[in-house]
Amino acid sequence: MNQFKFEGKLKMTFLVMMLIGVVSLAITFIGDDAVHSRFWSNILHNSVFFTGIAMLALFMLCAKITAFSGWHTVFKRVWESYSLFLVVGLVLMLIVAVGLWGHWHHLYHWNDAEAVANDPILQGKSGFLNKGWYTFGTIAIMGVWILIAGRIRSLSKQEDQSGDSSFSYHRKMRIWAAAGLPILGFTSAAMIWQWVMSVDAHWYSTLFAWYNAASMMVAMVALTIICLIYLKSKGYLTQLNQEHLHDLGKYMFAFSIFWTYLWFSQYMLIWYGNIGEETIYFKERLDNYRFLFFLNLGINFFLPFFVLMRNDTKRKYGTLIFTSIFLILGHWLDFFLMLKPGILHTTQEALAHSGAVEHAGHAFTAGFSLPGFLEFGTMIGFLGLFLYAFFFNLSRANLVPTRDPYLMESVHHHV
Repeated sequence: MNQFKFEGKLKMTFLVMMLIGVVSLAITFIGDDAVHSRFWSNILHNSVFFTGIAMLALFMLCAKITAFSGWHTVFKRVWESYSLFLVVGLVLMLIVAVGLWGHWHHLYHWNDAEAVANDPILQGKSGFLNKGWYTFGTIAIMGVWILIAGRIRSLSKQEDQSGDSSFSYHRKMRIWAAAGLPILGFTSAAMIWQWVMSVDAHWYSTLFAWYNAASMMVAMVALTIICLIYLKSKGYLTQLNQEHLHDLGKYMFAFSIFWTYLWFSQYMLIWYGNIGEETIYFKERLDNYRFLFFLNLGINFFLPFFVLMRNDTKRKYGTLIFTSIFLILGHWLDFFLMLKPGILHTTQEALAHSGAVEHAGHAFTAGFSLPGFLEFGTMIGFLGLFLYAFFFNLSRANLVPTRDPYLMESVHHHV
């Protein structure tokens, strides 16, 4: 079977997941504080996380095409379909941007005009941290990402439909991929600074964009493994073998180690430098989010390190699925820890300033101190949306690109 059928039962599963997400968001909104900080932070958290997975899938496609790689060809339609979620991701991020203009949320301290007027640090960063840059920068940069993803996908489909097994279409794809690599590399950092790092507007780190990208990469590879094993269990992708999954397992292991290297490097350099505007980020998380801080390291480093170190574990479906599920959850928690403390602080300042409540300090706060059922329910909804878009796009082209000149290299791939 070389045409994936997106059948009603699977659609219904994802629609139910999305319904769980909608209900979770509705309950969050109803029981939220005066500025609906938990509601909006959950939207931002999941929008960035799943948009990042789509962006990293596009980055991997560009890297493989530019490097004349062939081993991934059998399953490259999966990454192509992931990358097309960027269209949905743009809509999600624009919802957050509209909230900035309407002052519907207090996710970002730099969007408070009075706070900026009384803060020389925020004034110094105001040329970049402002709602105009956030909105139109997101539209322009993600628009370019979507253009690159769309052109690579279109050329890949044309190659199949034309019956041309030469390199003519691949040469065109290579031009887009070679241009895409530096564009994605530089612009994704700008978006990460805007979307994620600026919730702690006084803080900065030269490693933060790399750290984010590594986290998204692990989650993307883990989700790829789960989807490939699912498709194979349903009789699709018969040419996919253990060698492909073994290589993906190696990627998952390697990027988990790379993520840990960046985690340690960022922490060690900031601890050693002991500069106040840098150390406050980790002091906040160590003092008030200690359980999540070390759980993050436990799931995202120790688990893959000890499970995937052995060569044979990267060839076993059960082990791969187990590790992949935990790593997706682990890196979702990683983004929770990146976003929630800064948003909570900004929200408490806004509520205290308005007189709605006194400054709450660091008491346990539902949805911020730890993720609750509503956070997990929202994540399930966004995952359902991502998978619905993925399988829909997957069904719009041949599952295996039969005219790709590297197909036989992929079919006979052996490590």
